[in-house]
Amino acid sequence: MTEDDNIALIEEARKIFAGPITFLKSAPDLKFLPDMAVNEVAFAGRSNVGKSSLLNALTNRNNLARTSNTPGRTQELNFFDVGDPLQFRLVDMPGYGYAKAPKDIVKKWRFLVNDYLRGRAALKRALVLIDSRHGIKDVDTDMLDMLDGAAVSYRIVLTKTDKIKATELAAVMQQTADSIRKRPAAHPDIIATSSEKGMGIPELRAAVLESVTQG
Repeated sequence: MTEDDNIALIEEARKIFAGPITFLKSAPDLKFLPDMAVNEVAFAGRSNVGKSSLLNALTNRNNLARTSNTPGRTQELNFFDVGDPLQFRLVDMPGYGYAKAPKDIVKKWRFLVNDYLRGRAALKRALVLIDSRHGIKDVDTDMLDMLDGAAVSYRIVLTKTDKIKATELAAVMQQTADSIRKRPAAHPDIIATSSEKGMGIPELRAAVLESVTQG
């Protein structure tokens, strides 16, 4: 993609995300999934990675995705319609890796997420959020393994990059790139973001749009 193409994509994505975005439904089980009318992009991340804050920044809303101080609380797939007429959907996946979550909740999460990933033809890409202060942890590796196994294309998005120095960010970017290099379903490019400062948000919007319109 040329620089001009990239600029055009960012502007198109800005316009789309400035338009109508509405909550469609929550799906605690596969039988509640909406029809596959349009392509979908899913957001995954461990508890307290800043997923809700990032979704709110992405969509220019204050409370599209509910932020919570109680990690592990959301155990449903939440679907959001983007555009009128409808253009694509965002899917907020339940956070993973909360140490105090009961075993039955963890088991339910694994079945729901794994079944969704493996059986959803409309799902074009997953965006896996990684806290830039910590890098990829074991629970994140489990998620990446699941995505690789389901053959779902995914891209790493670093969050909270305003909380670390530029040299530290460069180091975690390199470490992350090295760790995903041989993964079959991983997109090689990493997006660094900050919900508070707005860093990387235009690029993230463009990445979402590109993933639902390519091919």
